[in-house]
Amino acid sequence: MDTKRIFVTRKLPEETLHLLRKTYTVEMWEEEETPCPRELLLEKASQASGLITMLSDKIDQELIKQSPHLQVVANLAVGHDNIDVEYAKGKNITVCNTPDVLTETTADLGFSLLMATARRIVEADTYVREDKWQNWGPFLMAGSDIHDKTLGIIGMGRIGSAVARRAKGFNMEILYHNRSQNEDLEQELGATFISDLKTLAERSDFVMCVVPLTPDTEGLLNSEFFSHMKSDGIFVNISRGTVVDEPALVEALESGQIKAAGLDVFASEPIRADHPLVKLDNVVLLPHIGSGSIETRERMAKLTAKNVACVLAGEEAITPL
Repeated sequence: MDTKRIFVTRKLPEETLHLLRKTYTVEMWEEEETPCPRELLLEKASQASGLITMLSDKIDQELIKQSPHLQVVANLAVGHDNIDVEYAKGKNITVCNTPDVLTETTADLGFSLLMATARRIVEADTYVREDKWQNWGPFLMAGSDIHDKTLGIIGMGRIGSAVARRAKGFNMEILYHNRSQNEDLEQELGATFISDLKTLAERSDFVMCVVPLTPDTEGLLNSEFFSHMKSDGIFVNISRGTVVDEPALVEALESGQIKAAGLDVFASEPIRADHPLVKLDNVVLLPHIGSGSIETRERMAKLTAKNVACVLAGEEAITPL
């Protein structure tokens, strides 16, 4: 067996690590939901040639400097804002993510969140469970239509494009804001490129945020943006929490400036029961489960293992950044 060591920062199914265990020494933090403690991560990384990490693991200069054997960091996510990618590359460390395999699953979740928020699904479920349903009325738990409405997508990458295809099935008009135009998608779906966020906010019945977190997108959606949305507009975020000015969103929801929001991500995760968003009935809250299907998470785990195996064998990673 090769003497190289690999550390996995969260419990993964054993079958996804079989390829690595045949050749290398693999250690794994045996908790599914609790992040690996920082001190333990630093200790294990200092001995490791490969790391399989989660978004909650901070792979920064401190860790990289004291990890002389490290050759590859495989993040079990599309996002990689938890990793100092440029510094890692400067140390000849390959950084990988898991694009493509989670695109359709995340788009499913995004559109499900849009639908649940528009039709007040969670609120109506609670209404029944709390034994409040005594009679039927024509406007009982009445929500908003989705079909024939306008969806504004912020970020027309793989996931945004997949969301747009789902929206087309509901005969929605599709607007999008992106760093560049996607002319192929415009021809395929009749989507319209909107160069400024103000116009997108004003014209959209639903706004869905699917942008990666970068210095340019942090705090991108603020009080000014929400002030331009329709009063019956619905906002959905499946990207990163800090893309949104969260206090501004809370204010927009509390004041009725916008109608509702569906959120899978938050500025600080996990949020607690005393968070202002939790107290609002016009918000659907999910625990960052965008790619959370069994099939997709298993594919993601297998891809991270393959990336690590490739790099440690002296081959090119499958999905390097």
